[in-house]
Order: sequence, then structure tokens, then C-alpha cells
Amino acid sequence: MKSTEQASTKQDILQYLLKHEYATAQDLADRFSISPQAIRRHLKDLEAEGLIEHELEHKAGEGISSSSMGRPQHIYKLSSEGRDRFPANYNEFAVTLLSTMSEAMGREQVAQVLQLQWQRKALEYRDRIGKGSLQERVANLAEIRKSEGYVAEWYPVEDDRGNISGYILTEYHCAIAQIAETFPSVCGHELEMFAAALEGCKVERTHWMVDGEHRCGYLIQSS
Repeated sequence: MKSTEQASTKQDILQYLLKHEYATAQDLADRFSISPQAIRRHLKDLEAEGLIEHELEHKAGEGISSSSMGRPQHIYKLSSEGRDRFPANYNEFAVTLLSTMSEAMGREQVAQVLQLQWQRKALEYRDRIGKGSLQERVANLAEIRKSEGYVAEWYPVEDDRGNISGYILTEYHCAIAQIAETFPSVCGHELEMFAAALEGCKVERTHWMVDGEHRCGYLIQSS
């Protein structure tokens, strides 16, 4: 019960910061009728999770209690990751937009637009991946995908002699799953994007969520 109450209080703190932009520990203690010491423990945990951040402020600003004026103290606010904790209907909006475009322009034209988008993304990936070894580039690609909301990992593949013959990139969560279900062609463009971003490589799909599997997988080898 206690852990549930703590989780609820932390969520309340995040909600408050979302609405008021920033607050001191005393502001939050007053708001939720909890001791400043208990609030600071919650704030410490939330900051350790990367959901909030603080800065020093010497005078009270809007939304901060006037009793804090004249002495520096921590002002807390949501981090980018903290804001991402709140629901967003981006996928649903994107699916609706693409469906409307498909009705107005035709699916073939929409497919061309999506292909252009992936071509631009491939160039961005190529710059961010760098020109290191294939292993380094695959590792960099996995990190980029993680930053975009995909749960990605990679590992080497060995041949019968124990030599590394390629790498598997696996994604257990798809950030555009709803779009892929309605417009599966985006997955084909994604395959092309990886191949273009990893110059001199051949990329093959080994697993596909759209086919009902629990992950998407790609075999990456030097061509």
C-alpha cells in the first residue's frame, strides 16, 4: 500500500509541474499536505529517474511561494523525459492524416511521400552513424533507434568457423506500430532506409511484428 501511495504522490508531483512549470519543495509540500522532507525524497527519486531537473533560484517567480524570496533554493521542473511520460496520440493522428491523404491523393502518391521521408531519414542516420567499422555503425544505429522510442538491441552473428559474419538488430517495441499496421509499406521503406544509412551493407528482415511476431529483426552484413 505504501509503495502505491508513493507512486501516486510522484505522479501528482509530475502533474503539478506539468501545469505550473516549476515549484519548490515547500510549494509541493503545501499543495499536497506532506512534510517537506517527504517531498524531497520523492523529488530525489524523480530526479534520479531523469523525470525532473532543478536549478537554483534566488528569488521567487510566478507560481513560487513568496516565503522563499531572498535565499537561493532548488526550483524543480519537468525534464524532456518527464514530459514524455504523459500520453500523446501522435500515432493515431499520423494514421488519420495518412488515411485522409490516401483518400485525397491515392495510396500510390502517399507511398511516394513516405519513401521521400525515409530517404531523408536515411541521410540523417548516415551522418549520425558515422564511418566506423560495421560493428560500431550497427551499435550507433541501435542507440539512435532507442532515442526515438524503439526498444532496440544488437548482437554479432558467427559462421560455422566462429567468425563474425554479420549483426542482428532487434527491435521489441515499434514507435510507429499503428502506422505500420495500416500502411505496411512503411516497413519496406524502413528496410531501404537502414541499407542506405549503412553504406556498403546488405540488410534483410528476419522477423516482423506486422506478421504477428513479437519483434522486428534485421540481419546486417557487409555486401
